[in-house]
Amino acid sequence: MREESSPRPATARFRARLVEFLVRLLAGIGVGVVTYWMVGHPQFMRGWLFLTALIIVAAVIFLVMRRPLFARFLLSLAVPICVVTAIFWAAGRPQFWQSEIAAYEKADQANPPARGVIVFAGGSSIRKWKTLNDDMKPLEVINRGCGGCELAHVNYYARRIVTPYRPRAVVVYAGDNDLSDPPWKSPQTVLNEFIQFVALIHGELPDTRIFYVSMKPAPWGDWRLMDQTNRMIAAYSRTQKRVQFIDVSGAMLDSQGALRRELYDWDPMHMNASGYALWTAIIKPVLMEQVGSR
Repeated sequence: MREESSPRPATARFRARLVEFLVRLLAGIGVGVVTYWMVGHPQFMRGWLFLTALIIVAAVIFLVMRRPLFARFLLSLAVPICVVTAIFWAAGRPQFWQSEIAAYEKADQANPPARGVIVFAGGSSIRKWKTLNDDMKPLEVINRGCGGCELAHVNYYARRIVTPYRPRAVVVYAGDNDLSDPPWKSPQTVLNEFIQFVALIHGELPDTRIFYVSMKPAPWGDWRLMDQTNRMIAAYSRTQKRVQFIDVSGAMLDSQGALRRELYDWDPMHMNASGYALWTAIIKPVLMEQVGSR
């Protein structure tokens, strides 16, 4: 019986490179996912970035030692961490959301909203509220949520997506991204940003009511900081005329203080239809009482 011939050298090299590529790919995806989670937990993320710096240094050392295999593997770990972190850093700049703001302005030119509507502004939890108009009927509302927008970004774009409508009321949900994304602001900074928002709106529209929806508990981010910020904003709101804090976070926790997972989508940040139904049940009665339909 004739023995099978051994693989040709070229085939063996191809297989080895394929295995190396797959290992590096899976490792890169793995650290990318971990980094995505770490970004929302700054107490761990800073150490993670320090470890990344050590990995890059080690890769350089292996390159100098002419050990490219080890260097390539280490770089396959470092690159996804740097890319994911860079994306979040970029999202922290207001200019990152320029295209979404421009799209709203273009839509307004084609179909101008009526003045005196209620504007819902903030981050992706507002933007993803696809049933907002139906949920809030008979109230006239417009959705001006924007991606992973921070409270500072709402301030930056307020004169383009809030005040032009001369709204009777503004409902804002933002702040969790400020605390959870680089550069990880403090609760006091977020409070100051809300104070700036109130001053901006009431400086131009003194009769407009402002409603701040509390930051929701979620697997993403540091709930301790969010809860602290909620309490600070609630306390400030009680000192201001035509400013009201709407607490949705308590209803999103069970009797044991644990997260009600049935309210959330597949990702660790956003709600499903049940979550938005809960928000409607809490927010709409407040608006009906304080603002009413026209």
